[in-house]
Amino acid sequence: MGVTDQYHKARPKSREAGAANQGINNMTSQSATALRATDADAAPAHLLSPYRLGRLELKNRLVMSPMTRSRAVEGNVPNPLAPTYYAQRASAGLIVTEATQVSPQGVGYIRTPGIHSPEQVAGWRQVTDAVHRAGGKIFAQLWHVGRISHPDFHDGALPVAPSAIAADGEVFTTRGRTKMVTPRALELNELPGVVAQFREGAENAQAAGFDGVELHGANGYLLDQFLRDGANRRTDAYGGSVRNRARLALEVTQAVVAVWGPERVGYKISPNSAFNSMSDSDPIATFSYLADELSRLRLLYLHATEGVAGPMAAPAGTVLAAPVLRKRFRGTLILNGGYDAHSAEAAIARGNADLIAFGVPFLANPDLPVRYAKRVPLNVPDQATFYAGEAKGYIDYPALAGGAA
Repeated sequence: MGVTDQYHKARPKSREAGAANQGINNMTSQSATALRATDADAAPAHLLSPYRLGRLELKNRLVMSPMTRSRAVEGNVPNPLAPTYYAQRASAGLIVTEATQVSPQGVGYIRTPGIHSPEQVAGWRQVTDAVHRAGGKIFAQLWHVGRISHPDFHDGALPVAPSAIAADGEVFTTRGRTKMVTPRALELNELPGVVAQFREGAENAQAAGFDGVELHGANGYLLDQFLRDGANRRTDAYGGSVRNRARLALEVTQAVVAVWGPERVGYKISPNSAFNSMSDSDPIATFSYLADELSRLRLLYLHATEGVAGPMAAPAGTVLAAPVLRKRFRGTLILNGGYDAHSAEAAIARGNADLIAFGVPFLANPDLPVRYAKRVPLNVPDQATFYAGEAKGYIDYPALAGGAA
């Protein structure tokens, strides 16, 4: 789940537009075949089975997807309620936190937490301690928004990007909705500083007690902006060919791997998403190259958002990247995008993915694996409380009595 129109309101250019009612019919043909062969009344045995993720033993194959909740407090410190929120969901095989900016330059949304100040690190330490006490595993998602920002967040300075190309939409600042501006193209000599921001974020994540980190290379943020040619028109060593456009992402990955080791680092992508005005002339070639290079670095996992159902479903005729990524990336593959228990079970049973990430189902059901195991109804999500606010819609969703995973 990304950030709603409450914060960035774009014109409906997204490939996801109009797909909200297409439902399960947008599932890949392989997954649909497997689903027909699955007893709809049976618990999802593959999804609920343990999985070894590098050196980590996961209790099941459900990942809590990173979800912006816009509840950080002064100084972009995690909310004091965040330890409760994440610990409530520690029955997930793996939790990936909400996107967490690695520097003040990386901010583009109100009330999103960072991981670049001592106060922020201390706030995240409370979260990781709570999750670990509850028996969970948790990765921090490291984030730089790039052009998806506004001068209001940067003392009047322009947001930065690979090229001076504005995204279409509005940003919600403390002054209300404001149209996004044309960003400033980063100078060549500034790029080592961006790499350093991610490296320092990785170091801070270690200090905060996380089990690993996920690099946010999806949804039209800075690393994605450099990678895809719709947002990157540079003519230097970071633009033009896919090798050049992937250079910053790979330099960042190498820097973070130097901190954590490859067995504790994942990378998130969204190959076919048009969110935040993103496009690429050949997404299969672009993301195949990136997957190959991340494999060479022996990265722990690749997390791909590519919708199979509901509002996230890819439109008919879209060439899906997931089957290609499955063949090219040698590590763990996590898929995300409109899955439910049955389609997730089918994807794992068919070998299409190793793990499945769930967003809104985990938001509204802190005990989601237990509910899937017992085949009981899910809580109804309250969309009005997805973003901002405090306890309501954050830590008050009920769990089943005696339902600890």
